[in-house]
Amino acid sequence: MKALTWQGKRDVRVEEVPDPRIEEPTDAIVKITSTAICGSDLHLYEVLGPYLKPGDVLGHEPMGIVEEVGSEVTGLKPGDRVVVPFNIACGSCWMCERQLYAQCETTQVTSEGKGASLFGYTSLYGSVPGGQAEYLRVPQAQFGPIKIPQTGADERYLYLSDILPTAWQAVKYADTPHGGTLAVFGLGPVGQFCARIGRHLGAGRVIGLDLVPERLELARRHGIEVLDVSQLSDVPGALIDLVDGRGPDAVIDAVGMEAHGSPAGKLAQTAAGLLPDKLAQTMTDRVGVDRLSVLHAALKAVRRGGTVSLSGVYGGEADPMPLMEMFDRGIQLRMGQCHVRRWTDEILPLLSGDDDPLGVEDLRTHRVPLARAPQAYEMFQKKEDGCIKVVLEP
Repeated sequence: MKALTWQGKRDVRVEEVPDPRIEEPTDAIVKITSTAICGSDLHLYEVLGPYLKPGDVLGHEPMGIVEEVGSEVTGLKPGDRVVVPFNIACGSCWMCERQLYAQCETTQVTSEGKGASLFGYTSLYGSVPGGQAEYLRVPQAQFGPIKIPQTGADERYLYLSDILPTAWQAVKYADTPHGGTLAVFGLGPVGQFCARIGRHLGAGRVIGLDLVPERLELARRHGIEVLDVSQLSDVPGALIDLVDGRGPDAVIDAVGMEAHGSPAGKLAQTAAGLLPDKLAQTMTDRVGVDRLSVLHAALKAVRRGGTVSLSGVYGGEADPMPLMEMFDRGIQLRMGQCHVRRWTDEILPLLSGDDDPLGVEDLRTHRVPLARAPQAYEMFQKKEDGCIKVVLEP
């Protein structure tokens, strides 16, 4: 089959790789009909290469048709249409019983000290072949795949794989009081959904912040108040002034480790990229290599007693944090990989009706064949051609 493989920094290629097959009785094989490029994939393209090896198959936002199931998969059959969550969970361990599916003890990568295995996402998370391919082997298929209606456009359901439940969790964690104010840093795909979900779940005011004109315009089209951070010298100060001199009740950081405006973090990431893999892994894992400008701005902008919710990915273990200010201002901080299946039953009814309250059909800007995935990665990373979200068609 054809699949998108990682070959090096900013070097991904579509190659022929062996077809997946049933390896465990809890496996399923899914023929992929649509698969998206995630902002997290760009971390692999740019920063997290030390944890990849040439030939690794990327992608963790797939959906398709079940081709084959293992003997212990009773809830699926060939022909079922499914979305595949990005994290792999068994549904029955101690963590899964508490709906902490991103920490599944059956698939935890204990050798790396990490949580549940992820599709297409480095040796840190199991080196499981990803879904930017024609076919995908799905472990723990007795629980993971989400059955969806046989009719309706793929893009009505595709984002259940990651970015829609990720945004839903971020908003739930933000815990904005009904009628209160939510600010969303970063209006990429997750940030767009955070802003829309925030309004849907009762925030009285949602403010989105970014510096890319197309992203600002898309948010504005969905009734979100926007701030262009490239025009602001003091972003936290502007937010505080804008919201009663106190700041928003809750702030979501939907940007993560590669934020703009963090020269020291960018230098650390660049330096790590020049080292041999083992040294680069040590530096990435043990040193402060994240670009923290957005996180620090979120912490400074939120009102006293407010909540900051992180959905953006961070990777360093020695990042400097303004703990005195966080403590003094009584800030709550919530974060983590999304527990996808925890939220999908709440979200699915919003996708199955005739209306589209979350605007899922107004996000994708580019749909391209899998063969053009390398060009799509470059376009997405450089934010060219108004690119906000790319869907690949195998």
